[in-house]
Amino acid sequence: MPQQEPNWLTPAQQVVWRDSLAAVAWVREQLDADLRKYHLDLNEYEVLVVLSEAPDRSVRMSQLADDSNQSRSRLTHTVGRMEQAGLIERRTATNDRRGVVATLTDKGFELLERAAVDHVTAVRRVLVDVVEPGDWEALGRAMKAVLAVADSDT
Repeated sequence: MPQQEPNWLTPAQQVVWRDSLAAVAWVREQLDADLRKYHLDLNEYEVLVVLSEAPDRSVRMSQLADDSNQSRSRLTHTVGRMEQAGLIERRTATNDRRGVVATLTDKGFELLERAAVDHVTAVRRVLVDVVEPGDWEALGRAMKAVLAVADSDT
């Protein structure tokens, strides 16, 4: 049976696709660079944010991986580094001895409070303020559509 021809991107779609890859990489690079002065990268910052927003600043590791958009393996390494730095503590879940809970320490929360001001300034500088409001709304709709597909795949 002959193989079906792929539904190739149009030239205009190809440009947008490649621009989106380059833009996402550049934004991440800029935000990582901005967080280095706090000895954090963007993944670590996201972990701090998720934990800071959780009740008792504690989240099961599996949920933390999902909420911080990291694989469980990557998160284990990230949290290990952060635990050594005194930013997070891990303990066995009280209601399920197989689970592990990560908790944001006071030191981690204080670091987040210091870094957040510079981080939001960087987010505005590299993304929010350079996009027109109408385009920002369109970008939001586009990202929700992509995430809806991602959610339906899980």
